[in-house]
Amino acid sequence: MLKMGFNEGCTWDGNRGCADQSLMADLKACAKYGFKGIDIRFDCLDKYLAKGGTLEELNAFMKANDIVPLSYNALCFFNMKQTAEEKQAVMDELDDIIKKCAALDCHMVVVVPSCDLNEKGIEATRQEIRDDAVAVLKEMVKKCEPTGLKLSLEFCGAPSMSINTFDDAYEIVKLVDSPLMGVTLDQYHFNGMRSDWSKLEKADGDKIFVWHLNDTEDVPAGAGYNTDAKRLWPSDPRGCLDHKRFADTLKEIGYDFENGFITMEVFRPDYYEMTTDENIKTAAAETAKHIQRYCK
Repeated sequence: MLKMGFNEGCTWDGNRGCADQSLMADLKACAKYGFKGIDIRFDCLDKYLAKGGTLEELNAFMKANDIVPLSYNALCFFNMKQTAEEKQAVMDELDDIIKKCAALDCHMVVVVPSCDLNEKGIEATRQEIRDDAVAVLKEMVKKCEPTGLKLSLEFCGAPSMSINTFDDAYEIVKLVDSPLMGVTLDQYHFNGMRSDWSKLEKADGDKIFVWHLNDTEDVPAGAGYNTDAKRLWPSDPRGCLDHKRFADTLKEIGYDFENGFITMEVFRPDYYEMTTDENIKTAAAETAKHIQRYCK
């Protein structure tokens, strides 16, 4: 049966979160409520290290509590860089992440595409974006090959994102053509720009490296107000996602339901009013209920 994973977006979105949130608070609550894996947010890790924590201590805590570091989340805005300096900065950041992941025994990095290209004076076609992403990701894969670190491309379902559908993300992953390259499937993002179900139904389940669980209010595709704040726990009656179809499709295409993870990721401001403990307790109950209903 699928294992329960937790993404720190549930307690912290980069600007706000639960009042008592920290990486260690998240991990302690994950251990308490049965999460077996965690997506570690880069900014939560940075705060932990800035306050004197060490990667070795963090790794020891996770091992002692049987928690797998599922991914380093994330290397953001990797593509469509316009200068040699911008391109080198991405590779330098990856070098640093590779070292951190080695110390944490973490085997995956989520990579997020660039956004707001028009504000940078870029009017790229889908093909130009695809070609650029493939070239950059192939270079990144070469850096990751010595350690076997995997890269998971997370398309983001908003019109401002350069890669905003599963369709485009999966095509890029196929063109990179490496066992180290896969896709992050976030249900909210899949719905955001109405990705094509037929593309998911024909995908290779082994290429779905990360599955993010959530629900969302039913708003128009591409609406400017369709932000992460519209996410919901998956059992919320206001939600519109077809959870059975997601689970059934992933079963059909060979996603690993025996040893894999399903990872809760919501960013709803209402949920940040909870304590970290309350938030993660709820996330665990929601995840367990979802697995029992759809993923057996």
